Amino acid sequence: MNPRTWLVASILAVLTFTGCATTPQPTNLAETAAAKPELSTFSKLAHEAGFADTLKGPGPYTLFAPTDEAFKSVPPAMMAKLAADKTLLKSVLSYHVLENKVAGADVKNGSVKTMQGANIALSKSGTFVTVEDAVVTQPDVVATNGVVHVIDRVLMPPLK
Repeated sequence: MNPRTWLVASILAVLTFTGCATTPQPTNLAETAAAKPELSTFSKLAHEAGFADTLKGPGPYTLFAPTDEAFKSVPPAMMAKLAADKTLLKSVLSYHVLENKVAGADVKNGSVKTMQGANIALSKSGTFVTVEDAVVTQPDVVATNGVVHVIDRVLMPPLK
């Protein structure tokens, strides 16, 4: 092998191995949600409520994370109320979390208990999954401590 061929082969080998090293590694639920631009509102609110630490816990958890568009549909008065009451905000956010890991393929029709304590209805038809009246738009975003399913609505827990 001539020196020039050897040099090109060496550079290609380094670039190949470097490319492998930059493959994103799975992270916890809080970091996984924060890495998705369409979940920036959820991530911001989770940090404000002190709920991000829970999402960094050992799990396993299932997070139904509303998109930024979903939060735009929440009435401004409710968003102001959530901003003013961190306990209420944490209650709403924890209503989006199950304390076990449920992949999209494993969803069964019926009610499941949320971390907040109330039940939510899950429904599946083929690959189409709903949570209450929200549609899962992106299922199975894997995290080290569970799974994120992106949804198109903000779920509100029942009033006590």
